[in-house]
Amino acid sequence: MARGIEGGGADPSAEVLAEAAAMFGLLASPPRLHLVWALTQGESDVSGLAERVGGALPAVSQHLSKLKLAGLVRSRREGRRVVYLVDDPDVVAVVRLLVGRLADRGGQHASRARRFGA
Repeated sequence: MARGIEGGGADPSAEVLAEAAAMFGLLASPPRLHLVWALTQGESDVSGLAERVGGALPAVSQHLSKLKLAGLVRSRREGRRVVYLVDDPDVVAVVRLLVGRLADRGGQHASRARRFGA
């Protein structure tokens, strides 16, 4: 989360809002959100993620590239494998909070959010 904003006070700058909107935009894709959710549970390689989220390897790789470019995930090499992880505690907290709360509610607000264009 942006430093100096959590406690209220001044509105965030246009640049901060634009950056936040871009990150939320990336997470607005169910496959990418699923990947980030999976990575908040622990690191994984592309094959493991593709299996977990039920996606094709090329599509999962493409999503991971976008998430990595945005700084939402990072990768490291382990021999021949590339392992992906989310190491930003703020990203982990936001994704776990939102997805966890909605899961607890049984997704009952999903149709309302779609109706309002969210």
